[in-house]
Amino acid sequence: MKYSEARQGRIFVIRLEDGETVHEKLEKFARDHAVERAQLIIIGGADKGSSLVVGPEESRGLPIMPMTHELYDAHEITGTGTIFPDDEGSPVLHLHMACGREENTVTGCIRNGVRVWHVMEVVMTELLENTASRQPDPLTGFKLLIP
Repeated sequence: MKYSEARQGRIFVIRLEDGETVHEKLEKFARDHAVERAQLIIIGGADKGSSLVVGPEESRGLPIMPMTHELYDAHEITGTGTIFPDDEGSPVLHLHMACGREENTVTGCIRNGVRVWHVMEVVMTELLENTASRQPDPLTGFKLLIP
């Protein structure tokens, strides 16, 4: 385990609007408001055609081949995530959502593009006095959090 400490900074209450792509809007918000690090909770609706990464094809296979799932209609969502700068200093959102409709639920990473269905509400809490960042990992190809 690796860890670091942070102090709570500003808290933003954000409403994403119909058709917006979640990760694009939240990363732009972070850049525009000089938020380098944050934790987020999110609730609302995801639109038909939104895409989630739902796991690797093989648990320990290399290279890692992601599996994706496209939402077949509007879904209720809840999610949690973080923003940390990457090796170039750009804010990168890592957020997982549980998306449900009737008795069906799918959970995954929103990186491939989840679009808002009418509204999503976000509470973003800035993390201060911390130097954590996402750095390239040659084995996985991911930019991993280095606390």
